[in-house]
Amino acid sequence: MPTDRIKVPELLSKVMDAKSAAAFIQDQMVVGASGFTKAGDSKAVLPALADRAKEESIKITLMTGASLGHDTDGKLASAGALKKRMPFQVDRVLRQKINEGEVLFIDQHLSEAAELLHNKNLPSVDIAVIEAAGIERDGSLIPTTSVGNSATFAALAKKLIIEINTAVPTSIFGIHDIYQAEDYPHRNVIPIVAAENKIGRRTIPCDPSKIVAIVFTDIKDSPADIAEPDEKTTAIAKHILNFFENEVKLGHLTERLLPIQAGIGKVANAVLSGFKHSNFYDLTMFSEVLQDSTFDLIDAGKLSVASASSITVSEACYKRIFENLQNYRDKIVLRPQNISNTPGLIRRLGIIAINTAIEVDIYGNVNSTHISGTNIMNGIGGSGDFARNAYLSIFVTQAASKNNSISHILPMVSHVDHTEHDVDIIVTDIGLADLRGLAPRERAQVIINNCVHPDYREQLQSYFDRAKERGGHTPHLLEEAFSWHLNLKNKGTMKLD
Repeated sequence: MPTDRIKVPELLSKVMDAKSAAAFIQDQMVVGASGFTKAGDSKAVLPALADRAKEESIKITLMTGASLGHDTDGKLASAGALKKRMPFQVDRVLRQKINEGEVLFIDQHLSEAAELLHNKNLPSVDIAVIEAAGIERDGSLIPTTSVGNSATFAALAKKLIIEINTAVPTSIFGIHDIYQAEDYPHRNVIPIVAAENKIGRRTIPCDPSKIVAIVFTDIKDSPADIAEPDEKTTAIAKHILNFFENEVKLGHLTERLLPIQAGIGKVANAVLSGFKHSNFYDLTMFSEVLQDSTFDLIDAGKLSVASASSITVSEACYKRIFENLQNYRDKIVLRPQNISNTPGLIRRLGIIAINTAIEVDIYGNVNSTHISGTNIMNGIGGSGDFARNAYLSIFVTQAASKNNSISHILPMVSHVDHTEHDVDIIVTDIGLADLRGLAPRERAQVIINNCVHPDYREQLQSYFDRAKERGGHTPHLLEEAFSWHLNLKNKGTMKLD
């Protein structure tokens, strides 16, 4: 047991196994846990709690940074250990439990969870489980591959369980920038004016007297699911890069662009990978997650600095990073998510935001969370933080899927996460619609012309033309607005007779 990672001698007596540590978590507690998109999450204590819940009636409210790895959410959900979950998830089992009503889910903007805790608008955290690479002499914690909400949990939780993960080298010390804004009404300006700025400390402040247990682990983060760019994602990436090139020609941007934010997944990876073979250079990133494509761009000399709240990469990329950490140390920054996603910084830095939609309607409203308006998929994540405040708000989706039985451009979205007022650009594999400066009727026609799959273009044009005959600033046929969704449910296709 590498106790040299604990530099507060009085804490050595707190070392125990995961089962013993999990015993501190009691029924109906509010539990905070580190972890942001599978990175830096609890790898021992929460799974031990799931095992305990199979034999004992226990339900908790679980708050994290974002999603957890190692199927932990699914294990907790299957064991009946979750009463309420927030602010984000991606687990198939948990998703089913949420949609069946067995687990209550609060889908939050990722910048807001910590703010709500600080403002006492959420129940206080009884106990938090935080992964760290080590504990410093002052009791502060060296974060691992994510920061997420860990700084808030460390500050506000009544008790703390620390998981020291020896799979993460202590050389990770120094890449984090831990800054917490003051409570209202005394909040000051957050003095970040460029993605590379570091304004805080390198470790998470922590009161050692709150630590009730320390558990050692030696488990790497769950690897990210990295899919190679396919025909559709490559087409989407090409449309976006062509758009950027045109913006440069018009004098709106330079070849350095502005700081980029890209959501997680294969579309984001395809878009970012496309920069490797472009004329753009000296790029910067101010985002939530650093993915494989981030480090590919750094290695290619295209990306000079990347700021986010977590590193979520494939197993091969994980190995590459930690075997060559010195090469990346001055190029990456990990921050608390209420800093990486704070609206004021997004607006100040002029972020170019690229996020994924489930469906888009003809006026530019975006649904990024629900299937047919009812069943949650993952959650809004940070897309809303960025979309409303970005210099450019870009949403991407495939034009059609499931052998073209589903169109992702529709008369009306079944759930609205991002209103037309927060959306500048819509991109599908068919084309790109620039909605800036357009009235609703103009937006609709541009989207139909540029983004709709050919199988649905005539059908959607008919809807819009007939809706215009009814009049209105934003013309709709209410009796038909959701007919496409209903036809899919009843007949397995959105293609109307």
